[in-house]
Amino acid sequence: MDKPPGRWITSRLAFRDRAPVRSSIANAASTRLLHPSREGTQQTMPRPQATIVTLSSTLRDYCGGSAQILIAAPTVRAMLEDFERDRPSLYRSVCDETGAVRRHVNVFVNSDNIRDLAGLDTPIEPGDVVTILPAVSGG
Repeated sequence: MDKPPGRWITSRLAFRDRAPVRSSIANAASTRLLHPSREGTQQTMPRPQATIVTLSSTLRDYCGGSAQILIAAPTVRAMLEDFERDRPSLYRSVCDETGAVRRHVNVFVNSDNIRDLAGLDTPIEPGDVVTILPAVSGG
């Protein structure tokens, strides 16, 4: 065996648990977050209080050039109602006259299209990422 025992054990454990072997920097960061502190209390990362809305470059003009917006809304419908009140030009680009998401606009909660979930009633939680992406066509 040419490998040092520590590396071999780490690799075997990672293979057994089907988790990727992480770099030493990632291991050090997770060690600081997961192990108890000196006082005996466990350190945890703070839970995000808002949902991140990521906008494509074509929609950034409607919100002052921002690539991301922080919102606090329980559903996609409530998020769009906030847009209608606070960012009407962005709302008109995403929704039609009836309040439905335009046919050529896709809204994703994390990696799932809301059309595959509960539509406008799809719940969003703090820490989720909502992506609004107009379809691209041409030739």
